Amino acid sequence: QVQLVESGGGLVQAGGSLRLSCVASQGTVSNYHMGWFRQAPGRERTFVAALTKTFGSTAYSDSVKGRFTISRDSAGNRLYLQMNNLQPEDTAIYFCAAATSNWDIYQSSKVDYWGQGTQVTVSS
Repeated sequence: QVQLVESGGGLVQAGGSLRLSCVASQGTVSNYHMGWFRQAPGRERTFVAALTKTFGSTAYSDSVKGRFTISRDSAGNRLYLQMNNLQPEDTAIYFCAAATSNWDIYQSSKVDYWGQGTQVTVSS
């Protein structure tokens, strides 16, 4: 059973930074395609960033490209999301995700495992 636990959310002013962490079951980050999604109140859960297991390649949604960076630790147990220049529209619950298929990590309906989420609030 894969377990994912996020942390690092909080309240920050516009222009500030936060780093989210996702602690995963041993080896999960190295053995699965990993990603971050977010869900704002009243809206669908949407893709933010992905990191593939094979080559460690990354992908980002257009709304966060150039501001957010996804990475993992060398032990394969932690996934990170560094978020810089945060804006009020980034306010959402952020979820760590794991998928067995490369293509599935980009679609919330195809993700195999979810964390419980961590709240990020950006004030203007």
